[in-house]
Amino acid sequence: MESSETPTPGQSDSGQPESTSPAPAQHSRLVRYARPVLIAGAVVAVVCLVLLVIIFLLDSFNATVYSVGGKNISDATEEARQIRDLYMGARVGGIVVLIVSVLAAAAAAAMLVREQRKAGDEDADGGEDLGFDDLAGR
Repeated sequence: MESSETPTPGQSDSGQPESTSPAPAQHSRLVRYARPVLIAGAVVAVVCLVLLVIIFLLDSFNATVYSVGGKNISDATEEARQIRDLYMGARVGGIVVLIVSVLAAAAAAAMLVREQRKAGDEDADGGEDLGFDDLAGR
């Protein structure tokens, strides 16, 4: 049996409601990933901070050990330059990853706050007020 009915406005050929605006669906997908990005960004930022502190301590230790022999770490000698540049790659990499992770966490936090405020505007009264007796089932 063939149906000669045409779909009504707002429905697709399969009878399912059509999405009138694709932007909220795209926004909803992004919000779904915001919380994991926020958590990952915060964890990576903390790890980078710990790494940078360890590098600073090792750098200071190396400079102290080098200067025990009466030499100065800021000398223009090749050995002093090698000690100064020993952790340069890790230091620069740690700073770059720290900045990227903080920016990602900040963007995710901003997206979550915006979504929470938008949801708060839609449900202005906050729902039904329940007392203790209602919650305890008395």
